[in-house]
Amino acid sequence: MGKSEGHVVLYRKYRSRNFDEVVGQDHIINPLKQSIASGRIAHAYLFTGPRGTGKTSIARIFANEINGFDYQSQLPIDIIEIDGASNRRIDEVRELKERIHVSPVQAKYKVYIIDEMHMLTKEAFNALLKTLEEPPEHAVFILATTEAHKLPATIISRTQRYGFRLVPADVIQKHLEFICKQEKIKFESDALATIAKMGQGSLRDAISLLDQVSSIGAITEESVASSLGIAEDKSIGKLVDSVKSATAKEIIAEMQELLLSGSSATQIAKQIIDYLRFSGDLTREWLELIDSLIDVSASMQPEIALEVALLKANLLLNPSAEKQIKPEPKAR
Repeated sequence: MGKSEGHVVLYRKYRSRNFDEVVGQDHIINPLKQSIASGRIAHAYLFTGPRGTGKTSIARIFANEINGFDYQSQLPIDIIEIDGASNRRIDEVRELKERIHVSPVQAKYKVYIIDEMHMLTKEAFNALLKTLEEPPEHAVFILATTEAHKLPATIISRTQRYGFRLVPADVIQKHLEFICKQEKIKFESDALATIAKMGQGSLRDAISLLDQVSSIGAITEESVASSLGIAEDKSIGKLVDSVKSATAKEIIAEMQELLLSGSSATQIAKQIIDYLRFSGDLTREWLELIDSLIDVSASMQPEIALEVALLKANLLLNPSAEKQIKPEPKAR
């Protein structure tokens, strides 16, 4: 089932358009609904939490709802979305300060959604702070960030803060099933469970993975494995067992076999972490391996980082293995 020329990526097509369509963030939605019903709208909100959990989507929905607007693919003129990563300098914030005092054209509130808020410069933060201290009656700010710890306390203290959570895998899987049925995509439940798990709590990432796999046909365990480079559980289990008792040469050979089959070093590291976490056998040595594997994705040479992590764990779990990788002393 190939993509047609006019294919719209699924995560955009199924982006939440109202509060009822939001998945996995009821603890955010309910108080926002209540504030709208009571007419108690604050001048500044702070949405924090992991990427792909709906911060910007909910900001757009909230901005429309407080103005009584229905969902539109294009934001109304009085709802302004700013990318903090691209507009991080003080000049852009000064321009915002000047424009914010102009009354809304069509709406009750002029809403500024600032994404990647933590990317603003110190000077820009200070300039924005003055606006947050004395905002015009018609202004509402919705600040969104994945890294709240980088925001000045003075900014945070002037906002109502809402912490977004990672979405549970079973909730993601249920939503993926809904999308598949809507799109008439054939699927196996176990395959969707794998995709949901790979989303790691990000609904957006999981939907993007679903889109990628569906481009080659039905969603099966085989299509998921081949499209996303996932190793079979039994292969991961075999590699973990080898780390415990095999030689360095055997461990490297098994790792290379997984890489040649299409799995990336980063993906192998993630799967080993999941395998160990759910094994119920987390000894100090396995915890140290997990700690090393977490760094594989950030490495400039992930394959080498993975190999070193596995061999170090092998030495801890199987001390006799050290003799196998030490060079023989030269005869005198």
